[in-house]
Amino acid sequence: MDKTKFAFPSTAVLAALLLAVGVGQGYASTLVTWMAIAALAASSLRFVLLIGELNFAVAGFYGIGAYAASLAATRWGWPFALSLLLAAGVAAVFSAVFGFITLRTKGPYFLLIGFAFTEVMRIVYTRSSLLGGNSGMVGIFPPEPLQGWFHVFAVAVAAVGVLVLYALERSHLGRVFTAIRDNENVVRSVGIHAHAMKMLCFCIACAAAGLAGALHAFANNVISPGDFGFLLSAFVLAYLKVGGEDHAAGPVVGAVLMVLLGSFAQSFGGSEHIFYGAGIVLAVLFMPRGLVGWVSTWELPGRRRPDRPRHAEESL
Repeated sequence: MDKTKFAFPSTAVLAALLLAVGVGQGYASTLVTWMAIAALAASSLRFVLLIGELNFAVAGFYGIGAYAASLAATRWGWPFALSLLLAAGVAAVFSAVFGFITLRTKGPYFLLIGFAFTEVMRIVYTRSSLLGGNSGMVGIFPPEPLQGWFHVFAVAVAAVGVLVLYALERSHLGRVFTAIRDNENVVRSVGIHAHAMKMLCFCIACAAAGLAGALHAFANNVISPGDFGFLLSAFVLAYLKVGGEDHAAGPVVGAVLMVLLGSFAQSFGGSEHIFYGAGIVLAVLFMPRGLVGWVSTWELPGRRRPDRPRHAEESL
């Protein structure tokens, strides 16, 4: 991998951390926390697109991570760091079982199975006394040193998660994933177990989603089954589509913009969801490749047009 390709992402991460420190405490820090969590969840959704599938079960694994971390922290007394690792690990294990069964299907069938899984998990949460039933779980606090500065920690964890997903995408493994998306039969023809590779991609993405869910639990201090329904998957998809799925920066940009828009829309009271939905529709209609894709079409000084032949100068 070309290390220069990580210069800009690393700089962006540093800038995000400095911004998180700069906002201090208060409502701004809360917004920064939810932007970071949303960016990690949307990046996990985009990662599954490398194999050509839309993971609408992202909310299910997000919820699994949230409940796993909450159980570890509040009922079992596990350290904070181990609770986060457990969330990612449990989500990965569940996704391995789910992916082994369902990744043999494709397209809308896989999407619908993911939708059903999310709703089944929500019902399981409501029926489980260990998980608090309909009332959910309360008292999920980060350790004392992080209280008041949890937004900086959330940004750091989300940034590392996004960078890891980006590094994997740019690696040889990422090229295998995209080859599966382009033509699965060709991948099989060279001796690669396509189904195992699809499962690996899915597990990595769901581990990131579970980690985002754990951050959600510690940021909100309270969780309930209603937090992890299919609407959460729809919102995560909106972050991805608004930001753009062609580049790893897309879900991050989309998450930041849509969280800001959602915060602004709260002032409209009952019209909040209409205003939020209108923002999504307008973005998809006028920027089908997302904001990052739209910006990438701009011609900057000294930059070659995307549709110009690579060696056009030699043909003149």
